Amino acid sequence: MHLLFDLTGKTALVTGASGGLGQGIALGLAEAGADVVCVSYTSSEETAARIEALGRKASAIEADLSRHDALQSVFDESLKLTGQIDILVNNAGIIRRTPAKDHSEKDWFDVIDINLNTVFLLSQIAARPMLERGSGKIINICSMLSFQGGINVPGYTASKHGVAGLTKAFANEWAQSGLQVNAIAPGYMSTDNTAPIRADEKRTASITERIPAGRWGTAEDLKGPAVFLASSASDYLNGHILCVDGGWMAR
Repeated sequence: MHLLFDLTGKTALVTGASGGLGQGIALGLAEAGADVVCVSYTSSEETAARIEALGRKASAIEADLSRHDALQSVFDESLKLTGQIDILVNNAGIIRRTPAKDHSEKDWFDVIDINLNTVFLLSQIAARPMLERGSGKIINICSMLSFQGGINVPGYTASKHGVAGLTKAFANEWAQSGLQVNAIAPGYMSTDNTAPIRADEKRTASITERIPAGRWGTAEDLKGPAVFLASSASDYLNGHILCVDGGWMAR
């Protein structure tokens, strides 16, 4: 059974791997045996060093993924370093918190660009060789706001609804060719993105009370789900959005 989850011999490209959930996912894949290319706007050298300490190969690429003309070169550089990308994790994302009536055009387009457009374009690029050889895994990072509206985050909510839709659209076209596309929807996680919320004691308490698990999630909580979706254990899972939320959506 353990061989179903074994990623030995596989190589993953993880975006937004410099810290937070992306770092946790990258480490989890490495712990399951994968080599990892870490791509981030800031340095991912710390993540790469931690992966190498596990005995796996790791590379760190700094790139502005909102520059669409750079995505092909990022993927090509990853191929030069590894020879093949078996797993793509579209984790990189940003959030801008402003009431909808004040949400600037710049904030809207910045969020949609990195959270949705980059996911579409990088998935296209990675899928082409995967479809040619008839195997591959793409894991998108959704959100509870792929299902709900949220407060003061209209751009983020729209982008994460879009990522959920893309996950299903890609799966419909690519599943028959041996490429599985699925997503993880984290619940409330203790990351830099949620720092403004966690700074509000009253709101933090009300959120925690609603989580059946009684706590916020951490990057460690995404390791297992990511390994599952990256491994042969999920070969018949297509277009699924896996909520890792401590039971939030069940409440």
